[in-house]
Formats: sequence, structure tokens, C-alpha cells
Amino acid sequence: MEQDVESPVTVRQPKLPKHVREDLPKKLEKLEKEAKKKIQRYVRKDGKCNVHHGNVQETYRYLTDIFTTLVDLKWGFNLFIFVLVYTVTWLLFGFAWWLIAYVRGDLDHIGDNQWTPCVNNLNSFVSAFLFSIETETTIGYGFRVITDKCPEGILLLLIQSVLGSIVNAFMVGCMFVKISQPKKRAETLVFSTNAVISMRDGRLCLMFRVGDLRNSHIVEANIRAKLIKSKQTKEGEFIPLNQTDMNVGYDTGDDRLFLVSPLIICHEINQYSPFWEVSKAHLAKEELEIVVILEGMVEATGMTCQARSSYVSSEIKWGFRFTPVLTLEDGFYEVDYNSFHMIYETDTPSCSARELAEMTARSRLPLTWSVASRLSQQGAVLHTDEREKKDGHTGTDQTERNGDIANIENESKV
Repeated sequence: MEQDVESPVTVRQPKLPKHVREDLPKKLEKLEKEAKKKIQRYVRKDGKCNVHHGNVQETYRYLTDIFTTLVDLKWGFNLFIFVLVYTVTWLLFGFAWWLIAYVRGDLDHIGDNQWTPCVNNLNSFVSAFLFSIETETTIGYGFRVITDKCPEGILLLLIQSVLGSIVNAFMVGCMFVKISQPKKRAETLVFSTNAVISMRDGRLCLMFRVGDLRNSHIVEANIRAKLIKSKQTKEGEFIPLNQTDMNVGYDTGDDRLFLVSPLIICHEINQYSPFWEVSKAHLAKEELEIVVILEGMVEATGMTCQARSSYVSSEIKWGFRFTPVLTLEDGFYEVDYNSFHMIYETDTPSCSARELAEMTARSRLPLTWSVASRLSQQGAVLHTDEREKKDGHTGTDQTERNGDIANIENESKV
């Protein structure tokens, strides 16, 4: 069949003009790219959610949780705010020190040994700015120092010391949390490029593969899967991007993973599955997305890590299985990640799981039908006898039966 389909293309292609033949691969690549662009994902393959929040009126809520807001910012904005906060505080307190010197008249008595200034060797705004930096960072070069004849300077020193400690704790804590975020740990948790549907233990199953590239493990790892598909209720309500749970073993405990080597996650397509009535032909026309979520604690830091990926209908391959990646070597098991995303074709019925279950039940029908028919016949005879007893025909029937028995006995004697 494949050769019959491809042979007309190979024969007709030389008849095309030269420039058309040269542009044909480019056009095909362009069409493939456009087809990929049309796929609207809810969650991208790298795990980022493709949702933008617009028309948010209550923007003050972001400021009430300023710490989380700063942590969620991109690195460029975060570093800019980090530098800006320190620079502004140094400038404000530097201006306060210069203002005290200006009001007290210290700037007018520069070089006067009989005058006791608030801060020794503070003679300009630049020197006040440098003294502010030395005070807040506790450098203490020893050239500029506050005197005990300036109560307002002592009060400002206390204020700057306290506020400087708060700013240091806030900004350093923000940077530490951002650096230690486990988002980068999720980069080494990989999902297979495609999901597959094939038979496993006599049942139609949807499967995908997950793996961990690091030697340090994810503790208490568990997996979840959700079907994202718009639906319309019986009352006519349209629910966009409705989320439906897919059972990947939470009732048996198979969703809790010991992720040392790559694992194949299996979703059995039964009467409780959203794919119960989906066939191979129907799947190609469906607009759906399967979002898979792997989460657990990072062994090195103890922080919770979450990795996400998704599969649209074109990435669900019907009638395929995953290529094995685990081999036994001399004293250890080796994982070949070159075959992690590879799949191979296998014999799989193209009908839905419901149709497959009905055909399986129909193949067992003769045995069950014979037993059921005999039971129904016996029930009909008993029901007829009871009805005849009610109608008063019991005596006549009994006489006929006795007569038949007598005739049989006479024939046996002859």
C-alpha cells in the first residue's frame, strides 16, 4: 500500500519545472511549521503554562506580597531592583548626613581645629555619601567617624543601622531564594516526545515515559495527568479547557514513583477513562491535550520540585510502544538515553476500547447464551405449571400424565 501511494509522486516529480522542484521542499517545511504553529497549547513542552493574565484590576495585591513578587521577577529586573534599593538608601542617608553637617555649620568650619563637627572629615556631599556607605555596610575605614557632641547624628546612626539590616535581610533573602529555586532541577526531568496507545495485558492503554538525568534522586516523586478539552454540558453550558483527571495508578499506588531509571507511566483505558469511546480515526480529529505533572522533593535541598509537559492529539501515536532503554551490564544497569524517545510499531486494534470490550464479550456469547436459554426455559416451564394450578387444570393434567405412564409400562411388559 505504501509503495502504491508513493509511486505516482516519484513518477510525476520530474515533469515539474526545475524551479518548482527546488521550491517544493521549502514549501513543505513551511506548511509543517504553519501546522505546528496552529496548535494552541495550554502547557508548552518545556512545562511553562501558556496563559496570560489580563485586565487585572486589583494590582495592589502584588505589592502586599512584595517578597514573592520580587522572587518571581526575571533576573534582569531582579538585579536592577537589587542595585537600585541599595543605591537609593545610600543616597538618602548620605543626604541626611550632609544636611546635618550643613544645618550645624560644620561645612563652614572646615579646617577649624577649635570646632567639633558631627562627623570628622565630612566636608562635602560626596564625603557624606561615602560615610553613608561605610555605615550601612559596616566597613569602617576609620577616617570619617561620628563624634559624641552630635545627638541628632547618633539618632541617625541608629536609624540607618536598623534600616540597613532590614534591607540586607530582605534583599539577600530574596536573592538566595531565587538562586535556590528548584526550577532548574526540573530541567533534568525529561518526558518522552510522544505518548503511545497500545495493548498491555489484554487492555488498551495510553502510555508515556519519564526519566531523571541526575544521580541525585527526586524523593517522594508522584505523577499526575489531566485531560484538557472543552466540553458542553447537558444544560448547554460551554466549559472551555475543562480539566479531567486521568487515572495513572493513584488507586493502586503506581503513581508514586521510585525514579532511579526511566519509567513508563500507564493509563488503562476503561469505562472510567475519558478515552473509553475514542478510536484511532476519532483521535486524529480530536482537539485535546494531556498535561502530565511530575513533582517531588529535591534530595540535595529538600525543596519541592515540579516538572510539567503536555501531549496534543498529534503527539499521541496509536499502535506504538516505547523502545527499551535499560540493559544489564557487568555488575550494573545502564540506561541508553539515545533511545528514550524512540518508539516502534506494534499490532493494535484501531477501534475504541468500548468497541474492543464489546467484541470480546460477543466472542464469549455462545456459552453464556446456552446457559441463559436453559435457565429461561426452565423458568418458563415452572411459570406455566404455576399458572395452570391456579386455573384448576391440575387434576386433568395429572390424569393424562398417569395415563401416559401406564401406557409406557404396558408397552414395556409386551
